[in-house]
Amino acid sequence: MIKKRILIIGSNGMLGQRLANYYNELPNVELLCTSLEDESYMPKLQYAKLNLQNKQEIKKTIGNFYPDIIINSAAYTNVDKSESERELAWNINVTAVEHIAQAAKAFDSHVIHISSDYIFDGLNGPYSEADKPNPIGYYGRTKLASENALKTSGVDNTIIRTNVLYGIAKYGRPDFVKWVVDSLSSGREINIVNDQINNPTFTDDLVAAINKIGEFKKLGVYNIGGPEFLSRFEFTIKIAGWFNLDKKLIKQIKTAELNQPAARPLKSGLITLKAESEIGYKPMPIEDTFRIMKNEIFK
Repeated sequence: MIKKRILIIGSNGMLGQRLANYYNELPNVELLCTSLEDESYMPKLQYAKLNLQNKQEIKKTIGNFYPDIIINSAAYTNVDKSESERELAWNINVTAVEHIAQAAKAFDSHVIHISSDYIFDGLNGPYSEADKPNPIGYYGRTKLASENALKTSGVDNTIIRTNVLYGIAKYGRPDFVKWVVDSLSSGREINIVNDQINNPTFTDDLVAAINKIGEFKKLGVYNIGGPEFLSRFEFTIKIAGWFNLDKKLIKQIKTAELNQPAARPLKSGLITLKAESEIGYKPMPIEDTFRIMKNEIFK
């Protein structure tokens, strides 16, 4: 059996863990996982430490493994700190992508890169793949620059834009759903914004889309998001309702009240019609994703 060689960059992250779990179960895949940490969060996987700020490490890792597909799920994702740690954000989100593309091109690898709805200003969402980007924060600028770096590199590439990622991650910081459940279960009052609109994306749906894109070698830009557009507050109410938690502990606030260093796109979200028609993308209903999370995490 000829095995497809898949390299995951950022395998210790929330999405990276689910990608690693998924591809590790497939018999026709040879998998290499990489992240910044010394060791993989998941034992028994082929793993290599990778510093994305080191061009030679990137080149050596890709050259030694000779991947058919490179999935870049790594990023500097702290939206607020991106405003002050601009050099670090640019190095990881843009320069590293340029180096990945250069090395990938030499080995005819297909690069699948994860981008964000933060490339938009959030004035007229939800957005299609054809809408014009206009980032309002430095993080969004880096993600848009990473897309442009890939588009001009000459390497076979697919850019996946997603938003409000949540799901099962056994290691690392909790996702939004687990944070809400843990907070409300402890009787803590939480302030949730009611003016940020998105369609939250379940990690397993995103993994399924990535696999289809790799399988059919679909190139270009694809939006991947959840089936429902709702405010962060409405999403939190759904979480509390499904897990039978006290909704009175959830307090509505406006984004402006948080006085965050970085501006947020408010009326956002991603239209997924292209992915639905071209790769058969079908996101799970939110309640089904909660059921999966409850079985996996909240046993």
